[in-house]
Amino acid sequence: MTGWKDKRKVMQRYDLTAEMYEERYAQEQKAKYGAALENVDVADCAVLDVGCGSGLFFSYAAAKAKVLVGVDVSRKLLLKAKEQAHAFQNVLVLQADADHLPFREAFFDVGFAFTVLQNMPEPSETLKELKRVAKLGGKVVVTGLKKAFALNTFMDVLDSSGLKIVSFVDNEDLKCYVAVLAA
Repeated sequence: MTGWKDKRKVMQRYDLTAEMYEERYAQEQKAKYGAALENVDVADCAVLDVGCGSGLFFSYAAAKAKVLVGVDVSRKLLLKAKEQAHAFQNVLVLQADADHLPFREAFFDVGFAFTVLQNMPEPSETLKELKRVAKLGGKVVVTGLKKAFALNTFMDVLDSSGLKIVSFVDNEDLKCYVAVLAA
């Protein structure tokens, strides 16, 4: 049960910082979104945003996507995400654990997990769950915070997922690696 205790700590931390989340992380998140969307198309896709936080990503993808579902473990961040979702008819939000997503297999065309893996007790298991809900040939986009993952460690996590690396961004402007993977 160590994993759940770790997840509760993450949930509590994000619940406590929900009010300042966008102020603190918006610029950094926008840079990640740009890098990801340069390498994957979401047009007419069923899109999953795991760890959606306050819903910042919605304005980048919802207009093109068929449907966008945001999930997060933090209830307080989800309240903010629901406010963002009101601007779109095709965005849904719900509380869920990234390791136990409440979706059937092969449901989403594209899944995103920005700033999630370093918060998970077993990042490779989280990636396997993202692979499970991705359609065959679909894409999974993940980031890995550089201060949490050495490059070789992050690559090992990606390799253990069974997903194939399609593109990888590691530039000095980003505080994380951005990987686009094929299911």
